[in-house]
Amino acid sequence: MDIHLVSSIDSAEFTHLTRALSQSTIIGLDAEWKPLRSQRSTFPTVALLQLACQLGGDSAGWDESVIFLLDLASIPLPSIWELIRDVFVSPDILKLGFKFKQDLIFLSSTFCAQGCNLGFDKVEPYMDITNLYKFLQHKEGNKVSKNTKSLSAVCEEILGLHLSKELQCSDWSERPLTEEQIRYAATDSHCLLGIFKIFEAKVIKEGHLCNNVEEQHQSDISLGLKDILNMSDCENKLVGTKFCNAVDIVQATASSEECERIAKGAQVVRKTKPMDESLWKIVRKYGEKLILRESDRTPKTSRKKGRRRSSVVVVCKEKQLDNYGDWQGPQPWDISLGGDGSPKFLCDVMVEGLAKHLRCVGIDAAIPHSKKPEPRELIDQAYKEKRVLLTRDAKLLRHQYPINNQIYRVNSLLKNEQLLEVIEAFQLKISEDQLMSRCTKCNGRFIQKPLSTEEAIEAAKGFQRIPNCLFDKNLEFWQCKDCNQLYWEGTQYHNAVQKFIDVCKLKE
Repeated sequence: MDIHLVSSIDSAEFTHLTRALSQSTIIGLDAEWKPLRSQRSTFPTVALLQLACQLGGDSAGWDESVIFLLDLASIPLPSIWELIRDVFVSPDILKLGFKFKQDLIFLSSTFCAQGCNLGFDKVEPYMDITNLYKFLQHKEGNKVSKNTKSLSAVCEEILGLHLSKELQCSDWSERPLTEEQIRYAATDSHCLLGIFKIFEAKVIKEGHLCNNVEEQHQSDISLGLKDILNMSDCENKLVGTKFCNAVDIVQATASSEECERIAKGAQVVRKTKPMDESLWKIVRKYGEKLILRESDRTPKTSRKKGRRRSSVVVVCKEKQLDNYGDWQGPQPWDISLGGDGSPKFLCDVMVEGLAKHLRCVGIDAAIPHSKKPEPRELIDQAYKEKRVLLTRDAKLLRHQYPINNQIYRVNSLLKNEQLLEVIEAFQLKISEDQLMSRCTKCNGRFIQKPLSTEEAIEAAKGFQRIPNCLFDKNLEFWQCKDCNQLYWEGTQYHNAVQKFIDVCKLKE
């Protein structure tokens, strides 16, 4: 991805942004903010606005795009309010988002707090990725679920792309942003373009554009000057062009204020690149408007239905939960629980990535048997396998555990930091000899005796492909006892070993 972090309006990146916006007809939008940990009377402050601009024309692939990350914590917001507003309402730019209404509400509140009293009130033309996904599912003949899938699930299904949401709740107000945060933010907006490209190709291929779009297009040609001036801001490119051509005629008879308004409108149309015919038809049929009502600008304290609960009960719950935050260090965990002087772990779905990191440093770390386990399933698995349960879910701590408090709530967000936190909390001893001694795929141990090339080829038949380039390198192969996965000491192995030597500071 071509990623540009824009933190000043005087920078080359900002100039690149304005040029890209004038040449883009499709833009993916997303925003990031620091999550609020409790109910408040204000909206979160948006710290980052992502714009993934499709370049190279509407026929270009989604990989021919550039992603701009607008650092709203560093840029004076009044200096970019007009630019962002014009993008949101430009008739020549299709905006893509995933449930972007909440982002728009928070954005508008953030800009208003810095003196932009008008904020933002609409985005058009706009398409929501959730609607595009439902269209694709319907046309594939699949049963469309009533529950809206996450963006991560949609990406995995439509693009075959794993979209990690590990950093979604990180502190986006801290500066500088980490490399992981920058890549995460860019990927979130970039994938919207990819999903739209698949939707667009399917619509064009199967001819889902109705004839009435053509008829509407023809009727626009015969519009008079008065009709053009009375049309809404967001109309098609043909009317926009005709609008520009009419400016000179109108200026001869209109008032000075009207001339100024018309000239400004003409300037916006001329500065942007019009959509091509196929994209314009798609927008006319499937496009929508995202409009904020006055009620959207007021934070809602709670949307839960049901009987009001006693405030005393709520306070007790909060105090009870706060007590769990004191669980730091090796107690009350039994470090001999694993049976070999070192604990075994069970990482729930919220810290599943941590399991692979633990395996890479030689620690026994399992994951749940099912993809969406219930709390009781996690408890039972941890109890039966004599494992310490690692989680970030505070709700799990409310249960009465029959496993002698063998549970640890991980505080860190990044996998490397989570690994170091667990090593320190459980006083784990990591050595260089332990690195890459477990199967990262299934957590199994390797067969102690290395395999020769001939033995590896035989073991891999019908199961795993070994690249031909490895045969002449006289490498040793290792096989997992449980899943039979083969490994060899190639470039990836040495890079992984060096990574965990650095992370765990083993050389020091």
